[in-house]
Amino acid sequence: MAHPARRYNYWLGGKDHFAADRESGDLHAKAFPTVRIAARENRDFLRRSVRFLAESGIRQFLDIGTGLPVPDNTHEIAQRIDPTSRVLYVDNDPIVMTHSRALTIGSPTGRTGYVEADLRSPEVILEAPELRAVLNLQEPVGLLLVAVLHFLHDDTQAQGIVRTLLAALPPGSYLVASNLTLDYASPEQVAKHKELLASGRTDARARNSAEFGSFFTDLELVSPGIVAVSDWRPESDERPTAADVSIYGAVGRTT
Repeated sequence: MAHPARRYNYWLGGKDHFAADRESGDLHAKAFPTVRIAARENRDFLRRSVRFLAESGIRQFLDIGTGLPVPDNTHEIAQRIDPTSRVLYVDNDPIVMTHSRALTIGSPTGRTGYVEADLRSPEVILEAPELRAVLNLQEPVGLLLVAVLHFLHDDTQAQGIVRTLLAALPPGSYLVASNLTLDYASPEQVAKHKELLASGRTDARARNSAEFGSFFTDLELVSPGIVAVSDWRPESDERPTAADVSIYGAVGRTT
């Protein structure tokens, strides 16, 4: 059975995937030819947003939906800014656990950890002993939900999970999130996505700008707000269009 973490690794050019993941990835790529571009741009959004948070003084990160290790994991980005930064990774794929050593070797003055848990059970994540060992919830935390919320199809459930996680964090914390969107898609692509979703051949729920924005209710959106991930504080004028990427990204601060 295909798993999002391994399929994403396949699109990024990694080696940690199985035949089912490649089959699923190729099926998506046939319907949406720019899916590999989208995966790379989403990963670049993670890099830029983590760097922004670290440069803004955030020294703790809760990265849920970590995926398999690739160059420039969250702790590597944050600890380049400040070696004392702390990162807790969370994923529900057992294969990620087998690679967790690569995720938990960081700066000797910082701290990294890994918890095998599911975003659908935020209480399990918040009560994990590893979380308390790595993070101090009395100090601001960067909550990363990058390319994971679209696997929660029910808006009420997804919003409740985000609220539960943010409620456990002190003022001055941040939410970084991204989600598939069809706002830039052609009618043919919209119809194809609906067909794949209905048949169970895709597990990602697309959200429009307002639906995605609901995750940032009561947060201070960081400029430029809700945009395609390729347009969030880009480093180059030469980048894919929002239609090629079709993933919204945003960063918000709790008050």
